[in-house]
Amino acid sequence: MTTSKYDLEDRAFNFAADVRLFCKNLTKSLINMDDIKQVIRSSGSVGANYIEANEPLGAKDFKMRLKIARKEAKESRYWLKLIKISSEIEEVNKIEELIQEATELNKILSSIINKAKD
Repeated sequence: MTTSKYDLEDRAFNFAADVRLFCKNLTKSLINMDDIKQVIRSSGSVGANYIEANEPLGAKDFKMRLKIARKEAKESRYWLKLIKISSEIEEVNKIEELIQEATELNKILSSIINKAKD
């Protein structure tokens, strides 16, 4: 077991937790409720799929789970951007940090996928 595995696992967990805390403080409206539900799901799925990737059934399963985690990071970024434009957000810096973290998780996962053997 490598330290980097746990660092990324922790980082993905912290991302999902931060998204939840951020969404908890948003004013709920008809417009943003679905976006909030979606970003909560996708942000949690990044880490969940990364954890599954670390218990692979084979090389193809490993890469597939990483690709799903990467897809969920991209999706999280999408929902966060929609929330940013459709909600009254007092903490603009916080949503920018979350969008940046989703982008960085996407890049990290892409790098792992590109280096993984088939």
